[in-house]
Amino acid sequence: MNIGAPWPDQETARTRVLEMQTKLHRWATGDADRRFDDLFNLIYDPAFLASAWYRVRGNKGGRTAGVDGVAPSSIDSPAVFLTELRDALKARCYTPARVREKAIPKTDGKVRRLGIPTTADRVVQASLTMVLEPIFEADFLPCSYGFRPNRRAQDAISEIRFLAAPTRNYQWVFEADIKACFDNIEHAALLRRVGKRVGDKRVIALIRGFLKAGVLAEDNKARETITGTPQGGILSPLLANIALSVLDEHFARKWEALGPCWQRAKLRRSGVPAMRLVRYADDFVVLVNGKRDDAEALWQEVEEVLAPMGLSLSVDKTRVCHIDEGLDFLGWRIQRRRWRGRGDRRVVYTYPSKKALASVTTKVRSLTRRAKHRTLRELLHSVNRVLRGWCVYFRHGVSSRTFGYLDHFTWHRVFRWLLKRHAPLGKKKLVSRVLPTWEIAHGRVSLFKPQTVSIIRYRYRGAQIPTPWTSSA
Repeated sequence: MNIGAPWPDQETARTRVLEMQTKLHRWATGDADRRFDDLFNLIYDPAFLASAWYRVRGNKGGRTAGVDGVAPSSIDSPAVFLTELRDALKARCYTPARVREKAIPKTDGKVRRLGIPTTADRVVQASLTMVLEPIFEADFLPCSYGFRPNRRAQDAISEIRFLAAPTRNYQWVFEADIKACFDNIEHAALLRRVGKRVGDKRVIALIRGFLKAGVLAEDNKARETITGTPQGGILSPLLANIALSVLDEHFARKWEALGPCWQRAKLRRSGVPAMRLVRYADDFVVLVNGKRDDAEALWQEVEEVLAPMGLSLSVDKTRVCHIDEGLDFLGWRIQRRRWRGRGDRRVVYTYPSKKALASVTTKVRSLTRRAKHRTLRELLHSVNRVLRGWCVYFRHGVSSRTFGYLDHFTWHRVFRWLLKRHAPLGKKKLVSRVLPTWEIAHGRVSLFKPQTVSIIRYRYRGAQIPTPWTSSA
């Protein structure tokens, strides 16, 4: 859906934005000390605002409203909306509004508090992100994978498999989680890090405005935001990565201090440990080629690195373990075991964790309750959507048995749903009339079968993952 004159259509806007982002990324890569002094004009550039609108209107939250009660999908005249927003930005009279808080229950009984910005704030945040992202991507290091273009969780898992393999022998793991990361980031420290690259005071003031906008809780009580960035905003993941890059830089300096490969090997023989960080947003692991004591010492070291940003480790979710013991990371169980059929040779296996399996079976169980859907077609569409997404994510591991179990579990849940819907028929008549071939389907819609999903080894990409702008430069 195009916005209308004089705003560019989606493809034209995307092309213009990509060209400008490529230039920004090239300039930032070419000069590590460069500060960009004139970025605010790009935020209200028609191409950037139009691309931001298309992104906000098309994402999953397009039907969700902020504190003003206006959802992106309810705006009938995008051209008028964007024109008024652009005029407010140009006149420097635009002010971010409070975010609407929504509590999402977690599996451990706690809640995750999401902040839902207004439509106008979402568009401005999306435009601001498109301006800042290519600049800071020039500085971000290869060890971080979360909320970055062209990077995904599979790359983080592949990096752990690569380092934990017997040939490299990073066998001790410091598995960590940052306590309430999005809620506790120190604003002043974050803005100082942003200011190293952004010299435009108008952009800094805009970011500060989003950070200080405040929250409207579900009980309609207003709360000020002294620290943190609301989880749920488009800009928040980028700001979190800027803050957490202190961790990336710390371990990069430690790695570089070890010198070239031959010198690292010499230091390892003398008892000096080697450490590698793998981070996905606020979840990270540090793999240690050394002793357990070296991994245990990271507790204090990491705390000291995070403290200036106002952050600390979660005691409940942080631990030291051996790779043979295994760990859960990003939904995967990662463990080094004997290679089946290869004698005493060992290899790192990755397969869906018990928690991840319990999560998807809980969703299937919820969807197949008797009163959840009116027709079998609706039920199949809902269940298939969940199963496909889950299997696509886990198809790159040792998942065949898990897929088989999930296939069996789902079929029986849907069969029980049918049995309750057709109770007078009984099981035998239900099978003969509705399931003569034991295939659950409604017209052309069939129940998705996880066990038919092929397992594909994910290609290890290492540090050679291009950005969208280097590939088009």
